[in-house]
Order: sequence, then structure tokens, then C-alpha cells
Amino acid sequence: MGGDGLRDVVAGLDIGGTGTSVVLVDGERVVARRHGATPAGEGGPAMVAAAAGLVRSALRAAPGTRLAGAGVGAAGVVDPATGTVVAASDSFAGWAGFGLADALGDALGVPVAVENDVNAFALGEARSGAARGLADVLAVTLGTGVGGALVLGGDLYRGPSGAAGEIGHVAGFGDLPCTCGGRGHLETLASGRAVARAYERATGLAVPGARQVAELARAGDGDARRAFDGAAHAVGRAAVLVATLLDVTDVVVGGGVASAWDLLGPGIAASIRREPPVSGADVRVAPSALGREAVALGAATVAPAGALSLLG
Repeated sequence: MGGDGLRDVVAGLDIGGTGTSVVLVDGERVVARRHGATPAGEGGPAMVAAAAGLVRSALRAAPGTRLAGAGVGAAGVVDPATGTVVAASDSFAGWAGFGLADALGDALGVPVAVENDVNAFALGEARSGAARGLADVLAVTLGTGVGGALVLGGDLYRGPSGAAGEIGHVAGFGDLPCTCGGRGHLETLASGRAVARAYERATGLAVPGARQVAELARAGDGDARRAFDGAAHAVGRAAVLVATLLDVTDVVVGGGVASAWDLLGPGIAASIRREPPVSGADVRVAPSALGREAVALGAATVAPAGALSLLG
């Protein structure tokens, strides 16, 4: 509480390809939340304007609060030291090379820190979600693509080049072309796009995405079910791979595909039972406990205002 009677809060933001989510946290609880569309095709300034508007809307919904800082989980390769988006997919116009921390900080008038969105997801789940209390965890997001991040010894592990945990682009999962230019990566089987394409290859029928394939699978469509089984088997193999190399045996899975956990979870467990790690260790795979807010909550923990007791 400041001398003016206002409570300091930090904002956690998740700026994704289609939507932007905001949470305001006061150190004890989430006091406001907002969600809106991301104008990804309009460039960095438009995305910052939309995100700042959501933060201001959340502040209006939490009277008596004052914004002290913000943390952002952003899609793409991020330099956390400068808050710049280093590289991004073609779905984001003018995002690569954009100084996100400076631009959002100028818009909001507070210091801003930026982290990769999957790293923020890992932090959120490790601090207050499905991985709470676990020292070591692999976090995987199954969305348009497949992302990964590692928490080791309770801290985010980026590795020397900042790409630790990027399990989505490990080869050895068939021979399908990947969006990155490689072949046979985990992403070619387990992403939302991959699930939809697997169904299309089997049936010759076009579907908008994995959500529609899930609906078909629940209605008894065998080809749809097999598309999810293929994704689940691949995720299970990836979990065993990490358990074998790093002895990290806890995995948290989020993203849009994971919302169909009734279809995905049993297949992942079956895959691990068929091909367990040589150590015999129990590999535990759980769905995200924080859902759509996981990235934003994780981003709040890296805000320059400091770590929050709610998430610590």
C-alpha cells in the first residue's frame, strides 16, 4: 500500500497470435483480468496499443490500484535482456526486431520485462499451477506449433543459446515437413495444425483445426480418434526422451490441443507404458492447471516490480 492509499499491482500479459490476455496481481490474488484479440497482422505498434488498452481496462475494473510494472509472455524468440522480439513467425507482421519492452513501457509508463511465451507458461505452472512444488519440470504447449521449456532446480533454464527445452523441433518423429524447414519434428505430429492435417490425409476432408477433429472423435469418428492417438503417442515419446536424457520426469502440457485432454491424456500414458525410460522412473504427464491464464500469470512473475507472493 502506497502513501496515497493505492495498492501496487503488476500486470501479466500473454500476447499470442490470435488473442491477448491480461491479469493484474497484487501479490496475493488476481484482482482483474481481460482478454481481447491480437491485431497480429497490423504490426508491433498496433499489438502494443491493444495490449495497453486491455491493461487500462483491467485497472479501471480494480479501483484503488496503481500499476507498478508489467511482464509479457510473447510469441517468438525473445531477448529477455532487452525486451526485443528477435524472431517470429510470418503470422506476426512487424514483430521480429520489435522493441516490445520499450514500446509497452512507454505506453503504460512503467518498467516492462519480456519473456518467451512458453517460458512464461512454464513459470506460471511451476509457481501456481500443475507443477507447483516440483523442482524440475518440462513444460510443453501444443497449439498452432509445439513449444517447450525447462524448469530445473526451481528456476527457468534457458541454456547458453536461450533455446533449452524446445522439444517441438526435435527430429525422429517421422518424415513430414515442419514449419521450420526441417522434417520429422515433434511439431509435425502433435501441433493443432498437425492433428487437423492427419485427419485430412486420412479422410480427404478439410477441417478448420484440431478442435473440430476433437468433436468428431468424441462423436465416434475413428479417423479423428487416430489423429489424436498419433499426437498423444508422439508427446509420450518426447516425455520419455527428456526423462532419459535429463532425468526430468514431470511434464505439464498446455495449449489448445491439450484442451482435449480426454482424448490426449490416455494416449500419452499408454505411449509411456509401451516405451518407458530405461531408468524405470515414473514419468508423470499432467494437463495445465491454469488454462488460458498460465502464460500471463507466469509473465507477472518476471515483471520488474519483483516476484509476487501469489506465484512464488
